[in-house]
Amino acid sequence: MAATSIVLTEFHRKSTSWVKVLEEISSLENKTFSEYQLPPRSFDDELKDKNNALIYLEIDGDLAGYVIYSCSSSLSAVITGLAVKENYRRRGHGEALLKAAIEKCRSKCIHRVSLHVDPLRTPAMNLYKKLGFQIDTFFKGFYSSDQDAYRMYFDLNEM
Repeated sequence: MAATSIVLTEFHRKSTSWVKVLEEISSLENKTFSEYQLPPRSFDDELKDKNNALIYLEIDGDLAGYVIYSCSSSLSAVITGLAVKENYRRRGHGEALLKAAIEKCRSKCIHRVSLHVDPLRTPAMNLYKKLGFQIDTFFKGFYSSDQDAYRMYFDLNEM
């Protein structure tokens, strides 16, 4: 049996495959969050902002997941997206992506990372709690009139 190749890569436009990567990430985002009535994201536009960054995971050359985050100030960052393809879930890949983003934030001397999550997305809630994220605020109707969210945060000096 051949060894599995798992690679975490920080997104760069200088890569020859950057257009393909963004297309695959956009497709994954649409499949993962199809129940949310959010406007489609333009990852290309989002990543032109120097405060935003993307890390993606490939398994044997297949894009398996991504995390996108924004370092909005010298003190805080926001995870704006995290998704793993369904056939790769429950294998630690989401945790690896989130930890990679947290470490990048730590290297930039960020003090707090936050994110929003639907309270009904139990696997996501469990992952964030496992890594030490705490619930900060409840937002009624955050995603839509009948879809709420928690804002969760993690202070980097705790990991």
